[in-house]
Formats: sequence, C-alpha cells, structure tokens
Amino acid sequence: MLGAGIVSEVFDARGPELPPFDFALCTDRPGRVRTDVGLPLVVEHGLDRLAGADLVIALPWAGFRTPPAPAVLDALRAAHARGALVAAHCVGAFALAAAGLLDGRRATTHWRFAGLLAERHPEVAVAPDALYVDEGTVVTGAGAAAGFDLCLHLLRREYGAATANAIARDLVLPSHRDGGQAQYLAAPVPEDSGDERLADVLAWARENLHEPLPVAELARRALMSRRSFARRFAASTGTTPHAWLLGLRLSRAEELLETTDLPVEEIARAVGFGSAAVLRAPFVRRRGVPPRAYRRSFSRTS
Repeated sequence: MLGAGIVSEVFDARGPELPPFDFALCTDRPGRVRTDVGLPLVVEHGLDRLAGADLVIALPWAGFRTPPAPAVLDALRAAHARGALVAAHCVGAFALAAAGLLDGRRATTHWRFAGLLAERHPEVAVAPDALYVDEGTVVTGAGAAAGFDLCLHLLRREYGAATANAIARDLVLPSHRDGGQAQYLAAPVPEDSGDERLADVLAWARENLHEPLPVAELARRALMSRRSFARRFAASTGTTPHAWLLGLRLSRAEELLETTDLPVEEIARAVGFGSAAVLRAPFVRRRGVPPRAYRRSFSRTS
C-alpha cells in the first residue's frame, strides 16, 4: 500500500505549471487486490495499459520470492524493448530481475533483501547501500520511503530540478537525499546538542553556497574538531561534507539554470564553483551534458 501511495502522490495532477501526468495502476488480473494493510484496492487496468506508457514502475508485492506470471514478465520486456523507462521500487526489483532486465546491470532493492536478490540473480550487480541506481533505461530504488527518492530522481532526470523541487515541496520532502541505505540501518544518532549544532551549520551552509565552506570552517561553527565533525556528519547524512556540498551546489546550479536567465559564469560563482570552467566538469559527470546544454533542455524562461 505504501508503494502505491508513493507513486500516486508523486505523479498526481498538480495544475498547469507542472507536467500533466497520466497515472494508472495496472495488474495482470484487474479487480480487487488485497493490500498488506488489509484494505482492498480496486485496480481497473490490465497489462494492456502498459503498451503506451512512457514509464513503468514495478511495485513491491508480498509474493516477490516467486517470479511473477509469464504475462507480467513479457509485458515488462515489451515495454523496455519499445523504449519505455522501466523502474522498480523496493522488492519490485525482483520482477525486473526475473524478466532479465537487470542482467549485467547494477541494481538495488530493500537492504533486507539485497542478499537474496544477489543470490537468486548472480548476473545482477546488487548495490545494497544505494537509495536508487540509474542504469539509463532501467532504474531501481531501495525500500519503503526511498520510493520517494526514486520518483523524485526520475522527475529530476526527465523534467529538471525545478519540477522535482516543486513536487517535493508540495509533499513536504527534501528534493534530494545524499548518502544511502546504510545511514538508516543502525539506530539514529541521538538528538543531543551536537546534532542541533550540526543542523544549524547545514542550514547556514545552504544559505552561503557562494562561500568556500571548507570543512574546518563548518566544524568551527559546529563547535567540534574536524574529526568529530566528519564522524558526526557521516552518521547523520551517510556521506562526507565534501560530497554533500558538491551535491547541494550542483542542485542549486540546476535550479538557477532552469528558472533564471543569469549567465552561467554568474551561476557558477553564486553556488561556490568560482567560474563556469570549474562548474563544467562536475556538472557533466552528474548530468551528462554541460550547463548550457542543460539550460536549453530544461529552461523555463525561454
């Protein structure tokens, strides 16, 4: 039920300023489907509804240890073969693996079942700590609430950061979480005064991306040594200060490219890269195209 709720919320109609998604739930046996919370869900569409879909997301289901019906696997293969983007949330990855769509690719699933996926499908390179893995035409996401991360990534990839951010704000979600599942496996970091200081420093950093923001300065503001700051930062975010800042700077650059007419050189300085030349390399690694090409594809001001 959670998986169905996540995708239906993210791809809900939200007015003319956002993409008009045509969302539908499908199954090989239309009708009443019993969910894991006991409530029945009426699914009106059969597998024929997949024939015209641009995006197909396989949702988790209780019987994932048994491969889906042959008709389901054929429908997934056919969708992928005709060029649809095929994704999976949580143990929905087992359906894509059974269809052979993950062969030779990296993939993720709920951390609890990552070992089982690797055992059942040794041809798949399982990444148990990832929130999502993008392999181009096939994208897999981790379990439970990571379905939001998967869907927002798909929106960011296809429609740009501004659209993903707008929908994330509507859902009261962060538009992008750094790190991976590993940060959620152990008990959360205690909410002591050090965590409050860390939260304040991260908020300050978001508002001052134009500054150099060395780790020593962040640690000083958090009233910690560099070593303590790095350790607590990793425990809280699942990543390093450098990786966190890089992702934040690039996300802000994407949004400014989409929503303003500022020159790329000015955007680069505003988000802390110093110059367009310095921004270009990490931007290309993240998006596959340079900033100016990205603006041509996603600009809302043209």
